[in-house]
Amino acid sequence: MSNAKVTHYRVEDQPVEELNPLISRSLITGERAMLAHVYLKKGAVVPMHSHDNEQITYVLEGALKFRIGDGGPEDLIVRAGEVLHLPSNVPHEAEALEDTVDVDVFTPPRQDWLDGTDSYLRGGDAGAEE
Repeated sequence: MSNAKVTHYRVEDQPVEELNPLISRSLITGERAMLAHVYLKKGAVVPMHSHDNEQITYVLEGALKFRIGDGGPEDLIVRAGEVLHLPSNVPHEAEALEDTVDVDVFTPPRQDWLDGTDSYLRGGDAGAEE
């Protein structure tokens, strides 16, 4: 039997971190997985990036247009009730087509999100483009 501590969370009680005027998030982190509620206003762009972490994105409200891959990326729209699985190291970008709430699950947890070194989300690069 495990001695690991079980923790119960209420999402509405979690602190929300504003990364830029269009993107904010709340995080719940375990030892080997991370769950993030990500709040994107229409026009928000998460710039092209990749990471070693496996990612599952479940859109609860709104819609995200993903650009997947390098040089001639594939476009894919993920709407409320839909899930996207991104394997490790797959380059991707996301644009909020409308106000959007999604749940991102990462394994292992995103260390850059935990220590605040995720500058690609915190600067002007993450705002609406075009």
